[in-house]
Amino acid sequence: MKRRIFSLLALLLLLIIAGALQIGKKQNQFPRISLILPTTAPSKSEGAVLLTPTPSATGVHEPTSSHTPSPPPTQTSTRTSTALPTSTPTATLTPTSTPIQSVKFAVIGDYGIASQAEADVAALVQSWSPDFVITVGDNNYPAGSADTIDDNVGRDYHSFLFPYTGNYGESSQSNRFFPTFGNHDHNLLFGYQPYLDYFTLPGNERYYDFTWGPVHLFALNSDSNEPDGFNQSSAQAAWLKEQLTNSTAPWNIVYFHHAPYSSALHGSTDWMRWPFHDWGADAILSGHDHTYERLLINDIPYFVNGLGGASIYTFSTPLTGSQMRYNSDYGAMLVIAEPNQIAFTFTNRLGVSIDACLLFK
Repeated sequence: MKRRIFSLLALLLLLIIAGALQIGKKQNQFPRISLILPTTAPSKSEGAVLLTPTPSATGVHEPTSSHTPSPPPTQTSTRTSTALPTSTPTATLTPTSTPIQSVKFAVIGDYGIASQAEADVAALVQSWSPDFVITVGDNNYPAGSADTIDDNVGRDYHSFLFPYTGNYGESSQSNRFFPTFGNHDHNLLFGYQPYLDYFTLPGNERYYDFTWGPVHLFALNSDSNEPDGFNQSSAQAAWLKEQLTNSTAPWNIVYFHHAPYSSALHGSTDWMRWPFHDWGADAILSGHDHTYERLLINDIPYFVNGLGGASIYTFSTPLTGSQMRYNSDYGAMLVIAEPNQIAFTFTNRLGVSIDACLLFK
């Protein structure tokens, strides 16, 4: 009899807990960020967490997803603003068909060096069949020259470029490649011109935004040669604040080259510590340091993603907020977004999943 009463009390307790969890979920009382921990046990070296990947049997990892490629965005409106004194306003790109419920895109950084590592990472990216690719800079080592950019970009990513008139294959039917400037993309003699001539991008092409499915992406120029400024009091920052304020997308992602927070060789770039969270950003993607790092700063994730093909850097003392660090091999990020959740994953070129971060709305 006592055992039966105990069982009934246990069942009642479980029902009460389940009800409380459901109420908490509805009231958004739980943290927005849910971390899917790495599957590889970390080892420590030089104060950093380094993961030693185990090669997979197939070599290249193919994510399992029911996602089907979404149609490319088209320019549908122009923005009126005084935030861009040097050029015409930036337009927001929106899809032409019915609203897209999901999108997946790849993120590469510090890659443009025509190396075997770059080719390996590009093969990984291609295996994902992403809707588009964004870069966090340094697309054209060593000095942003016109005579190296097709080797450094077109060789491995021409199928995402439009229009593409280089030497390495067919063009995409629409542009699906959205880079940002890195310090190696500014040429000593010709400035940004080789980059601007090679890519076809929205707005003034130095910084711009576009919407694809449930994601609104904002590409910034963190380089000190940007004519509209590069700190939080600049015209560029005023433009970003306005665009984030007016965004109606479920997810707002900001990306650029110089990492505001980094535990590696270059360290943190103070001039890019803008109040992104306060302005409405959900995540920040950057590069510059040739490592992978995920940090939690002001309740949003900051990613350093610089393992696209150039030489790998070492870590120093981890910053406060650093939650994952990796520099054992090259790789790229895959982002899969739906209206109520977005997943960021980093996979190395062997197909080993290193890290993942899941956010909920």
